[in-house]
Amino acid sequence: MNTEDISSVRAELANKDWLVACLCAAWCDTCNFYRSSFDDLMSKHPDKCFAWIDIEDQAHLVDEVDIENFPTILIQHRDQVVFLGTVLPDAAQLQRLIQSMTEETPGQQVKRSAMNQAAPEGWNIRELILAS
Repeated sequence: MNTEDISSVRAELANKDWLVACLCAAWCDTCNFYRSSFDDLMSKHPDKCFAWIDIEDQAHLVDEVDIENFPTILIQHRDQVVFLGTVLPDAAQLQRLIQSMTEETPGQQVKRSAMNQAAPEGWNIRELILAS
């Protein structure tokens, strides 16, 4: 699957409860370096939809979010954003983050940490992708 193609992401997301998105910029060398590691994680999580969202090319999806650093990772379960924050460009760290976020009891409020910033009230990137 092409994680950057919104049509492919939309089709994949329609059948999956989990979304793991990297919010990045094409001009960011760190993001470009990280891209292949991010895409490689898809094979370890076939039950999740992975998306590579360029904050400039797909600004309509992230207008409500203040992205200050890259890479910023979003993990969303159905309509609930369970993680939104900047992480090191390290696939092993993202793997541990995905595992910790998805092992929570469904419906349980995820504890916020310094890495996990609050998503704007009412913002739902899953809904925005499915509607685009």
